Amino acid sequence: MSKTALTKQDKRNRRRNRVRSVIIGTTARPRLNIFRSLKGMYAQIIDDEKNITLVSAHSKMDAKTGEAGERAGKVALSYKIGLRIAEKAKEKGIEAVVFDRAGYKFHGRVKAVADGARDGGLQF
Repeated sequence: MSKTALTKQDKRNRRRNRVRSVIIGTTARPRLNIFRSLKGMYAQIIDDEKNITLVSAHSKMDAKTGEAGERAGKVALSYKIGLRIAEKAKEKGIEAVVFDRAGYKFHGRVKAVADGARDGGLQF
């Protein structure tokens, strides 16, 4: 019997489940979750104990302005999303989060969001 090859989505779901089995957002340290699509980037800070989204930011509305250093294109936009989510979190009194990469590999746009959030003042 031959096994069928896993698709990219199947591999991502395996990674996501493995990461989420360990990472849980609490009231003291909520979870910073990201979603990466082909055209956009979304970030949410979630309290898993209360099952509510505390803060959210996305590339269509929240990241039009700001400095991204040497980054360009979608990576620069992702960095700005990180800065924006950190800014919104500070307004709500959130200073420390747990980073949930949602099964995506930690490079490119995912790393840019994390870098932006760190530079914005969030502690991981």
